[in-house]
Amino acid sequence: MKIQAYDISKTASAATLIFDAIRQAIIKGDLSQGEPLRQEDIARAFNVSRIPVREALQKLEQHGLIVSKRYKGAVVAGLSLEEAKEIFDFRALVEPEVIRRAVPHMSLRVLDDAARCCEAFGRADDPMQWGDLNRRFHTTLYAASGLAYHLEILDKAMDRIDPYLRAQLLLSDGMQRANREHRLIIDACRSGQADIAADLTRQHILGAQDSLSRYWQK
Repeated sequence: MKIQAYDISKTASAATLIFDAIRQAIIKGDLSQGEPLRQEDIARAFNVSRIPVREALQKLEQHGLIVSKRYKGAVVAGLSLEEAKEIFDFRALVEPEVIRRAVPHMSLRVLDDAARCCEAFGRADDPMQWGDLNRRFHTTLYAASGLAYHLEILDKAMDRIDPYLRAQLLLSDGMQRANREHRLIIDACRSGQADIAADLTRQHILGAQDSLSRYWQK
């Protein structure tokens, strides 16, 4: 059989590791908008062939984190203010319903885990931790909804907006405001007030959208 065989399991694992590494670098701002991602450079850095690199780049493009440009290849994707607003509008539509559906199914363990994220967010003095803890707080609560498709789409939306949210939290009073709003959301969840938790989540997202818009225009 004239087929060049290779260890699929190792390639898949390598592709996943490369995807995760580049995704984190984009989210944290280590890779900036428009920065090229050359397959040969990435393959050399990870000591792999181009096959897992190509797979990782395809997945990154599916997540909207990179784009393929003629003559340039893959580059880190950027956002306009209008695109960012659209993502926030989408989140403001979907996330309130997700948390509304999640509240009746939240266990004490889920609530305690979210509370620990909230507390860690309030104590953190490293701006790079704020984005991770903010995202972990929300996903911990949303997971109880059981809405796997909704959560997958929201995860991709957060990937796109995350670098800008981190900048907004750092350069404005966003962290203090977000911490206050997180505490109100978790209090509503603990008391089983699904509609209030949904309303607070919508206000939280739209408030962050407004803050980011003002930061962006500066």
